[in-house]
Amino acid sequence: MRQRFKVGGGVPLKGSVKPAGNKNAALPMVAATLLADGPCELVNVPRIRDVEGLLELLEFLGAKHEWIAPNTLVVDSTNVTPRRLDPDLCSQLRASILLAGPLLARFGSVVLPPPGGDVIGRRRLDTHFLALEALGAEVNIGADFQLDARGLTGTEIFLDEPSVTATENALMAAAMSSGRTVLCNAAYEPHVQDLARGLRAMGAGVDGIGTSTLTIEGSRQLKGARLEIGPDHIEIGSFIGLAAVTDGDIVIEGVRPQDLTSIMLVFDRLGVRPRIDENRLHVEPAQERRVQPDHGGHVPKIEDGPWPAFPADLTSIAVVTATQCDGMVLVFEKMFESRLFFVDKLVGLGARLVLCDPHRVVVSGPSQLHGGVVSSPDIRAGMAMLLAALAAKGESTIYNIGQIDRGYERIDARLRELGAQIERLEGEAD
Repeated sequence: MRQRFKVGGGVPLKGSVKPAGNKNAALPMVAATLLADGPCELVNVPRIRDVEGLLELLEFLGAKHEWIAPNTLVVDSTNVTPRRLDPDLCSQLRASILLAGPLLARFGSVVLPPPGGDVIGRRRLDTHFLALEALGAEVNIGADFQLDARGLTGTEIFLDEPSVTATENALMAAAMSSGRTVLCNAAYEPHVQDLARGLRAMGAGVDGIGTSTLTIEGSRQLKGARLEIGPDHIEIGSFIGLAAVTDGDIVIEGVRPQDLTSIMLVFDRLGVRPRIDENRLHVEPAQERRVQPDHGGHVPKIEDGPWPAFPADLTSIAVVTATQCDGMVLVFEKMFESRLFFVDKLVGLGARLVLCDPHRVVVSGPSQLHGGVVSSPDIRAGMAMLLAALAAKGESTIYNIGQIDRGYERIDARLRELGAQIERLEGEAD
């Protein structure tokens, strides 16, 4: 059934919200259960479509899972058997690639159809395969990806780019390799750190967590463990943007301040300055919402990059927030060449901006947005369209909301708790 959101804009959001668990930590941790010789309990798991899709893939291999609490999941991969992964399931989510490392390490072979995911530009897999080859795998690429290894041996690996999922695949494979692996130029986003701590709880030796060099002492037997998933800093950034564009008053409970440094810097540049008190963040109403120019009055720039730089997944949120701030700013999306293509939808809602090229957009604000009919092209742009609709005057309809559901748990219900006028509708529009 075709679902859509009907959104009434112009209402300040008020109240308290707790961020969901980090989806980008939950997905590799679900994959990592393939390495354990017993059940794993995963705590603070977001109930989103991408997690459910990865669990379906594990079920296809013979794993069992049970939700024992609203966000607590037990996964038992003890009886998994290797087989070609279901191509339809793989095509529905990018995270299917995360099964390559653990299946290869456990069984010595994996046949993986190409993964799906957001259409935000080319998302190369070379770094994954180069890392696994360094550990001893033979990789053959055709209609499927065929990976084989008689045994994985620890070595020194320098990733050709600090890819998050390639780092995670290498981490999981190295955790069951013989000997020591030194992983250099590794990604170290909060979700990568959560996975590393989870592998340590399972019995792997992992040092250097929180840095770009990880040292892994492999073990041929990893045990079931309790794996804790941290708060989603991308969702926290989204709620900061929601408060800012609606002139709201939102308290976000249960944050990790160390995950928010670059995010806070960017919002500060837009004149949005939340207060953090231990693990509690408060976005107060009447934010300045004035772009801070560079010295000499020059147009400032917001740009993303690998951690600890501003996360690429918040670029779309920054663009919409900037439309409601006084001044001009250049947003430079370095990592994905199609991420900014959603901005034409913002122009249709009244935003003043110019897409310079696939990677750069100039935003001039503030703009009075008005309601309209839009569609969600990917997870993050979908959330950005929700921000725009809630900031706009009048009513908006957002289609293809399954994309938003892939990354944000019960987002419509949680927004209603903050006072948002949002309904989830089924079927064709009248």
